[in-house]
Amino acid sequence: MCLPAETAVLHAGYRRDPATKAVAVPIYQNTAYELDGDLSHIADVYNVKADGFTYTRIINPTTRALEKRYAAVDMGRDSLAVASGQAATFLAIVNLSSGDVGDNVVASPYLYGNTWNLLHNTLKRLGISVRTADPRRPETFERAIDDRTICLFGEVISNPCLIPLPVKQLAEIGRRYGVPLVVDNTTTPLVCRPADLGAAITTYSATKYISGHGTTLGGLIVDNGEFSYRGASRFPLFNRPDEAHGGIVWHNAVRDVGDLGKSEFLLKARMTWLRDTGAAIAPFASFQLIQGLETLPLRMKQHCANASIVANALKQHPKVRRVFYPGLFEGADREIVEQTLNTAYGYGAMVMFEVEDEQAGRKFIQNVELMYHVSNVGDARTLVTHPVSTTHTTVPREKREAAGIFGGSIRLCVGIEDVNDILRDLEKALSAI
Repeated sequence: MCLPAETAVLHAGYRRDPATKAVAVPIYQNTAYELDGDLSHIADVYNVKADGFTYTRIINPTTRALEKRYAAVDMGRDSLAVASGQAATFLAIVNLSSGDVGDNVVASPYLYGNTWNLLHNTLKRLGISVRTADPRRPETFERAIDDRTICLFGEVISNPCLIPLPVKQLAEIGRRYGVPLVVDNTTTPLVCRPADLGAAITTYSATKYISGHGTTLGGLIVDNGEFSYRGASRFPLFNRPDEAHGGIVWHNAVRDVGDLGKSEFLLKARMTWLRDTGAAIAPFASFQLIQGLETLPLRMKQHCANASIVANALKQHPKVRRVFYPGLFEGADREIVEQTLNTAYGYGAMVMFEVEDEQAGRKFIQNVELMYHVSNVGDARTLVTHPVSTTHTTVPREKREAAGIFGGSIRLCVGIEDVNDILRDLEKALSAI
């Protein structure tokens, strides 16, 4: 049954604990599970022919409840929870690799700083190169695809420049060439459902809005069920016996019954990359993310409402040169936003604006009082960041500025406080410039 998001965050994937009838998902704070019963059945569990719990690095009941619940929220086939959003992006991409040097990713340049480093430096060391394409010109993605392209990649609304990704058009291009579109939807959970737009895989830093309180690290990978790897020559590890898991052929492991057999993509990610890298989320962290998820619809609506007011106020301020906010976009960017976002929620909670120069940007940051100067996003409280001093300090200046991040750029992640208190703090900091 397909549930509305507001219901799914509370009910999907878990009803009650079978032993105690407890309604809240229990914290299964353990590492291993007793392997009782028939040994042939236990072998089937380890060979992913049957469901079962073996070791918490691979699967845990609390974490599994989170995975099933978020898959339902995002209308995906299944999801996989991992230790952080960075781990989610890494595992989602390398899970598509052929295992041979020469694979490539076609990616937007408008990325979170550490994601940029992951793609352009770390993945290069693993034999996966990156080709940059312009999301405002989807045809540049198409021109960059060759027979070694393993995915198209971008952020739905980029952090911090707020460049919208034409998800629907890129998904269509990917389908024509047999290449999955992987999107990071960290900044707009619920505000965008990439599955509705044809994206194959969605990743999240659940640390952000899904947690909502700045307390818990976690990441999610959602298989939207929009892509088949069966028979695809560019994905040999899905279609030939995989030595990393006893010679299994992953598309043969998909089952019509049971819990884990819905997604060949996530089965492979879980039983090879998650198992071997150890990027496992802790059961207590999964529990905390479930708690945050239950109020996500309410918080996102308030985040978005406040952000719209803040963006419009900044647009009128004499010391603000430019304001970037999806609700203010015009022309082609506006068309993409309207096609991509569920504006019944709003236009997201992130606002970027520019003051005169880097000195003015630093002066602004030094004079905030209510807002918190942190590099995180997605807390219930309002957060402010000077990207060139924090999140993008490792990105070369010419590449940073090509992506629209300058010395006077300020990123706001608007919280759910009384919006008048946020506006007063902004005025105080701007008056100090």
